Amino acid sequence: MTGHTAKSPFPAAVTRRLASLALLTACMAGAALAVAAPQIQRWDTSNGARVYFVQAMELPMVDIQLVFDAGSARNGDTPGLALLTSALLDDGAGDLDADAIAAGFENLGAQFGASSLRDMGSVTLRSLSDSAHLDPALDLLALILRAPAFPADALERERNRLLIALQSQEQSPEDIAEKTFFQAIYGDHPYAADPLGTPESLRAIGRKDIGDFYREYYVARNAVIALVGALDRADAERIAQRLADGLPAGHRAAPLPPVAPLAEAKTEHVEYPSSQTHILVGAAGMTRDDPDYFPLYVGNHVLGGGGLVSRISAEIREKRGLAYSAYSYFTPMRAAGPYTLGLQTRGDQAEQAVEILDRTLNDFIEHGPTAAELTASKKNITGGFPLRIASNSSIAGNLAMIGFYDLPLDYLDRFNAQVEAVTADRIRDAFRRRVHPDQMVTVTVGTAAP
Repeated sequence: MTGHTAKSPFPAAVTRRLASLALLTACMAGAALAVAAPQIQRWDTSNGARVYFVQAMELPMVDIQLVFDAGSARNGDTPGLALLTSALLDDGAGDLDADAIAAGFENLGAQFGASSLRDMGSVTLRSLSDSAHLDPALDLLALILRAPAFPADALERERNRLLIALQSQEQSPEDIAEKTFFQAIYGDHPYAADPLGTPESLRAIGRKDIGDFYREYYVARNAVIALVGALDRADAERIAQRLADGLPAGHRAAPLPPVAPLAEAKTEHVEYPSSQTHILVGAAGMTRDDPDYFPLYVGNHVLGGGGLVSRISAEIREKRGLAYSAYSYFTPMRAAGPYTLGLQTRGDQAEQAVEILDRTLNDFIEHGPTAAELTASKKNITGGFPLRIASNSSIAGNLAMIGFYDLPLDYLDRFNAQVEAVTADRIRDAFRRRVHPDQMVTVTVGTAAP
């Protein structure tokens, strides 16, 4: 899922200060393991932006993330539009050009970023929390949100960059496999198209298209604002409203269409002169608010999401040496994101590897995890959970996820309990209902098809 992030290097003095803060954060990591999930506060701005706030006074920092339902799923008939819009946000705003914006953030020791995925467009800001740094950084961010310029010369530069990226994809069997995989699973659904676009669509996009897309989707009611840092509630409310004031109220994007399940299994092979054959197997999986999320997530951790100790890795890598890496994972999204099983192997071993992958998946669906496997996976998941909330930026990312996917405010509080509540019976039930090998796509890219 291609994204774009604008770079904003720090001046030396601020770099040293932030390095010290990072060291302090690292030293506190052990203590963070025992810390409870952060307390989330929630409200709406006057024009409808949804705000999620966590007060974190330990460090003099503020992390802000705005997410909009403005990912490539909203491109319509113009693939690449969402990504180009995001990529151009810091290339000019109001009377400032790209250099002035970059220098403004750099001189304040602030970091700005913009990215675009299939589901969302995102804008981030990290700043020191004292008003001398934070207020002018917020002014710059508010200007970008209120009056992006989308200059013509920047559009041509970004267009050419993406066209080069598309050419690079054509030389990458991994990228070819992923693109073919999404197209085979999603067909006419908005998730099918490559977020990068096509050469034809990129060449057709003009400034008006970008401006229209921005005005349609970068609006308050289509936004979630996540705030984490050394702020009190009044300061957080003031900042959220200040940012939202630059956006028209607008409306939330319409729901995405449901993903139609595949009627039968199908295999697609792309001939490519590579030493390794890239293999992806899967189908549409689950949504981010899926009622089966936890049994599918924990079950997959046993099957292929737990690294070298997972079943797929044991069968394909450890026992037979067919691949260096073999894995499976769910990508939960607004609509059903893909369930992906994958590996790379020699072309003459591809057929055997696919057979073993299929056999391992079917056996897991039938029998589920052993008691030992389930216990080990739960310990691994819950033991690693504190690291997901060990920094302000990671907390901000979790807040944005909770807000964007309309998850409950106690989601982080209850995460480990939800994992612990998963049983082998629940995993078997969820996998039998939701994972159907006879309705999966198998994509191979290499010199031999299985």
